[in-house]
Amino acid sequence: MAPMYGFVELGGTKSLVGFGTTADDITDVGRIPTTEPGETLALLVAHLRSRANELSALGIVSFGPLELRPGHERYGEITITTKPGWSNISVLRPFQEAFDLDVGLDTDVNGAALGEGRWGAAKGLENFVYLTVGTGIGGGAVSHGALVSGLGHPEMGHVVVSPHPDDSFEGVCPFHGGCLEGMASGPALEARFGMPASSLGAEAGRAVDLVGFYLAQGIRDIIYTLSPERVVIGGGVAKLPGFFESIQTHLKYQMGGYPGHEEHDAGFVVAPGLGEMSGLAGALVLAEQSVV
Repeated sequence: MAPMYGFVELGGTKSLVGFGTTADDITDVGRIPTTEPGETLALLVAHLRSRANELSALGIVSFGPLELRPGHERYGEITITTKPGWSNISVLRPFQEAFDLDVGLDTDVNGAALGEGRWGAAKGLENFVYLTVGTGIGGGAVSHGALVSGLGHPEMGHVVVSPHPDDSFEGVCPFHGGCLEGMASGPALEARFGMPASSLGAEAGRAVDLVGFYLAQGIRDIIYTLSPERVVIGGGVAKLPGFFESIQTHLKYQMGGYPGHEEHDAGFVVAPGLGEMSGLAGALVLAEQSVV
């Protein structure tokens, strides 16, 4: 029988926890609101305990920023985050203390990239990027089949973008104001329009045009620095009608015809093949890889 893994996707608004052997066999998925750290992590551990005797390893993906250098004294901690109460919190330690199992850990977007590369919209590609556009904006990059990392993990949501000529909004990022996340995330749309993205109604068209304008700038910079074969975008904002069409229209303008690859036309920016399961699927990959 194939090994059974337990896995967690710790999100800024909600967290998912489940079990499985492959992306086609993710079962018993629990959805837990991400409230304060102690309560949230305890509920995730409790869900995994229900089938602990079946598990071969655990995989955890989490919102960040995360300290991911294994030899660092703060390995497994969220460092500085805008989510109240979560800075300097270890998302790894509660699972290590509760289970005598190997644990794989990475960011939620890196996990989603792994899942989409194994089973989803980037299957068969060696170079691609996964972006999430929701509570925040983050990105995971795969180059020559491996996740890109260095001193830290990539922070694609904080690249500089130029303001739209008709947009006076100053951005919501507490660190940079009008960076990509500050201008095009879910909280940015809510602050700009006074309501969540899912409730925009008549303003949805303008919101999607603005998001496409800003994301196209970020994707242009990603193309010029990483040269991915595809960009996969998930997250709540990506569900707005016309989202992908807006990005494609603005991206063509932002690229200005350079370098002229026909692959940058339709089909270059796509939705996740695994839907909302991308992160959990990536956590499964991390669990699998953690086994010595």
